[in-house]
Amino acid sequence: MSVLVRARAPLRLGLAGGGTDVSPYCDVYGGQVMNVTIDKYAYAVVKDGQKDQVTFQGIDVDISESHHCDDLKLDGGMRLAKGVYARIVRDFLGGRGRPVDVKTFSHAPPGSGLGSSSTMVVALVQAFAEFFQLPLGEYEVAHLAYEIERKDLGLAGGKQDQYAAAFGGFNFMEFYAEERVIVNPLRVKDWVWAELEASLVLYFTGVSRASADIIDQQSRNIGEQKQSSIDAMHRLKTEAVQMKESVLRGDLTAFGKTLMAGWEAKKQTADCITNPLIESVEQLAYANGARAAKVSGAGGGGFIMFVCDPEHRIPLVRALTSQGGSVMDFHFTQHGATSWRIS
Repeated sequence: MSVLVRARAPLRLGLAGGGTDVSPYCDVYGGQVMNVTIDKYAYAVVKDGQKDQVTFQGIDVDISESHHCDDLKLDGGMRLAKGVYARIVRDFLGGRGRPVDVKTFSHAPPGSGLGSSSTMVVALVQAFAEFFQLPLGEYEVAHLAYEIERKDLGLAGGKQDQYAAAFGGFNFMEFYAEERVIVNPLRVKDWVWAELEASLVLYFTGVSRASADIIDQQSRNIGEQKQSSIDAMHRLKTEAVQMKESVLRGDLTAFGKTLMAGWEAKKQTADCITNPLIESVEQLAYANGARAAKVSGAGGGGFIMFVCDPEHRIPLVRALTSQGGSVMDFHFTQHGATSWRIS
């Protein structure tokens, strides 16, 4: 009987501490990050394939490839899916390929600042774990996804996205040397959850960016002991703790101030974190009811989060959309990566 497996993993908003999960900073000083997942997802589908063939199709990016299942090179398009397949074959199938068809699609484009690439890798690992019935929990799925993306494929970045996608919800995360990670799920009061959803506006600038370039510069600055960058990272880590406290207490004023302070510190970690487009959108937002702003992810483009009083939300959205970008409606989600089988 043919088996089809679907999996999805949620995208995340980086609230505070982003960048401190990247080596070498977290290896030397320890990193702390606060994030939350939203009901926008990366999807992966795996089903039995034709004899000796493995096919990969990126539905949203209109890419399709077919290879012999034992002759796969990790280059070109669909690198993430090929990387996951190759690692699963190596670690769990004794090095022998299995004919499968793999399809992927996402609610957000790469470079959006919502952790879309890492979230896709988590969705793929979750789908293959379900398909081959592998005993992988959240920590194992996240760690394997991290190794595939950062080591097997050599893509620069941190660790928070994989763990956010695997666990879901509001999480305060700690990152240490030797790839040790501790995920602390937060019990957020219902009214705080609702007020934050009503107060946050997520605006897509229409410009995606290569986060790896920014992260490479951050890592170089830390490796070269550039003190201004190290001090900025220390401030980011402090902001993550303050963000956790403001969310648990339901202090929305402190939430906005902490978001802003983290954004100002983020700008000191590398060049190109901000640019004239981002700054002009920020000024427009402040003139139309926004109280705080922060670019989600590495910076340089993608999505910008704005905090406003809920009654100011509609005029703020109108002003932002007049600039040619788009506002994404969302809700927070408690659940991380999940998968299901269809026979």
